[in-house]
Amino acid sequence: MPFELTKELIEQIIALIRQQDDKAILALLEDEHHADIAEVLEDLDLEQSTYIIKLLDSDKTSDILIELDEDIREKILQNLSAKEIAEELDELDTDDAADMIAELPEERQEHVISEIENEEHKADIKELLAYDEDSAGGLMAKELVKVNENWTVLKCVREMRAQAENVTRVHSIYVVDDHNVLKGRLSLKDLLVTPTKSPISEVYIPKVDSVNVHEDAEEVAKIMQKYDLEAIPVVDDKERLLGRITIDDIVDVIKEEAEKDYQLAAGITQEVEADDSIFELSKARLPWLILGLIGGLGSVLIMEGFEGALSKYKELFFYTPLIAAMAGNVGVQSSAIIVQGLANDNVKGSLLNRLVKEVGLSLISGVVLGILVILAGFLMSMEIRFSVTVAISMMCVIIVAALVGTFVPIILDKRGIDPAIATGPFITTSNDIFGIFLFFYIAKAMLGF
Repeated sequence: MPFELTKELIEQIIALIRQQDDKAILALLEDEHHADIAEVLEDLDLEQSTYIIKLLDSDKTSDILIELDEDIREKILQNLSAKEIAEELDELDTDDAADMIAELPEERQEHVISEIENEEHKADIKELLAYDEDSAGGLMAKELVKVNENWTVLKCVREMRAQAENVTRVHSIYVVDDHNVLKGRLSLKDLLVTPTKSPISEVYIPKVDSVNVHEDAEEVAKIMQKYDLEAIPVVDDKERLLGRITIDDIVDVIKEEAEKDYQLAAGITQEVEADDSIFELSKARLPWLILGLIGGLGSVLIMEGFEGALSKYKELFFYTPLIAAMAGNVGVQSSAIIVQGLANDNVKGSLLNRLVKEVGLSLISGVVLGILVILAGFLMSMEIRFSVTVAISMMCVIIVAALVGTFVPIILDKRGIDPAIATGPFITTSNDIFGIFLFFYIAKAMLGF
């Protein structure tokens, strides 16, 4: 049966902790997956969570700590000694260990690293800490299985057995030369059917996808998604094999990027969470709110410039929110589709073709909505000339809003700026201003004021 976190289970664990019945706690959690135990700990207070972490074996708690929410993990680590943290890191793959150490204060990082007993593990972690966290080097793990192209099949099997002890899951077997340069990959099927004395150089597959250690994490995610890879080797500028990135790390990258884009689209300038301080939340939200205020003041100035029109055609005032809303909605729709396409690397072809396509889509939408406006005007006994003016204005506004929503994300992306920033308040505010200006300008031309 799938694990279910219930109020009764939490109350039972809290009661056992108060009684310090360690044997019962261990029996209760013995067969549970580390991700499920992490879910339990997130419902306990800090003292109770720390109690369980110290009670369980490091081979289990290390995986539990990785599954925990970052803020909760940080607080638990503060309650552990440097030696206790080092024991947890000894059980983790190098990429997870490096991520956990990176969350510690700088003055404590060296102390924890010095407590790690496995010298090779320690050196690998220090190497990974030197890379940018948003690069392939910051994502990769040092644990992998590799063989030399000059080895025989028999020696290869022996070496693979020894290496596999330190690898949680063997996704691929990589082939290198005497200088550790990546040459290809090895098929397990080919290895099994090849005579034991044959050299690996006659068996391995020379074609293998790889990424440079300095490649951006998002680019790595795109490559792995495109070629449907579970793991990808990481090489340096001389094509020497340094490590590998697995799909679980890429899922985290995609999730974090999606969260960041969602917040940008909502008008939040930096990554924040609901339980952050009021100051942090205000700092993230205020810039876009100020932009919205400036846009609103701009709309007011535009309307003031057409004060005479409003006195003669008061109905124009009542249609202003409609025009602004349509402009904002169409702009956000267009930009959202483009941002999604850019994120998935699906926006290709010439800009001219995209221009024609957007104009066509906008015309269809504008005509349909314009007809509905004219019908509504007829039902409200409105002057036909006025209804047609509103309809044509709205159609023009929709076309302009769609073009702005399409090209702003593309231009931002070409300049190396996250295109997600184009959605939400940016597009809404800019299209509000354009929409109101076009509405009054077209109305002036058609109604003659």
